[in-house]
Amino acid sequence: MKVVSIVGMTGAGKSEVAKVFEQEGFVLIRFGDLTDEEMKRRGLKPKEASERLVRELLRREQGPAVYAELNQPRIEHALKSSDAVIDGLYSWEEYTCLKSCYVDNFYLVAVWSSPKTRYARLSSRSNRSLTPEEAASRDTAEIENIAKGGPIAMADFTIINESSLEDLKKEAARIVSALKWKK
Repeated sequence: MKVVSIVGMTGAGKSEVAKVFEQEGFVLIRFGDLTDEEMKRRGLKPKEASERLVRELLRREQGPAVYAELNQPRIEHALKSSDAVIDGLYSWEEYTCLKSCYVDNFYLVAVWSSPKTRYARLSSRSNRSLTPEEAASRDTAEIENIAKGGPIAMADFTIINESSLEDLKKEAARIVSALKWKK
């Protein structure tokens, strides 16, 4: 069984790629669910400042690989019946944790879009929208505080997402097909 993690900066199209994998039979595991659950537990409203606070706090309190570690039972459960796709692996430590568990059955798919493209998408999102200033601040925090760039650099596959959603989905489907042939 394979574990595929979709990596990239906010607004690059990770969730759209993860949906294609899910439609192709992969079980979707969204790391951000932990953030959402913790915000709810703490009585915080979903907004960028609260999400950042919780992401960084969880990592400070429980270690930089916390998202991978706490999602390990969900991944293992999924692998009993299917391949798994992870939406939202962020840190180098999460990457090394999962790579050490799944070795040659672990793959990274990076989704890349320019900051200009991502910021335009994020400002027009109906859910969890960000201003260009908030998006730039989030980029800086994720690169400097979470080491998000490492997993993107280690990707087995990279999708350049500068055009249409249709093109993004076609490229994601091509990668799914390539992965199905890997032993």
